[in-house]
Amino acid sequence: MEITFTKLAGRYEIAVHRDVGHALAPRNGPGFHDAVPHDVAHLIVETEWRIRGGVYGRLAAADGDDGMFWAADPAVKRKATKNRRAPTESESADMAKSERLASLTVALWEVARGRRRPDPAWPGTEAASGESNELLQKVYDRYDDFSRTWSSLPAGRSVTMPWPFPEGVGTRARR
Repeated sequence: MEITFTKLAGRYEIAVHRDVGHALAPRNGPGFHDAVPHDVAHLIVETEWRIRGGVYGRLAAADGDDGMFWAADPAVKRKATKNRRAPTESESADMAKSERLASLTVALWEVARGRRRPDPAWPGTEAASGESNELLQKVYDRYDDFSRTWSSLPAGRSVTMPWPFPEGVGTRARR
């Protein structure tokens, strides 16, 4: 699976290209960040922490529509909407972890790179985060690489990143 992030004026779009499951329509990303958009942070932390039930693991599983993205084909979209699957407990826990890490690591990276002032309330310190310093540094390095590309990208241009885990291995049961 590959994820394409397209920079637009004051926003970005995400397109997911996968080899299994129905084709997905692109969608706008939440908010905007000039260096590391929120959904890029999700992709990076889910990869580095090996989170399989977050945003991209669910998409790669291709075992049901849960409303994060929708089918490109209107007929498939109608059917998928009727058969929407609720996330499992494990997926909900993974999504919560991914949300926390995406927000936390970007904020800590901004402090480490002088883009934000340190604040004990948020994001706190790396030591207080409870996360591995080694993993944090790997994520920061990936944010550095991505931000160099993204910051210089003109509106309308894209960056494509891979999902490194197998596709089509979902096991969610319908509720």
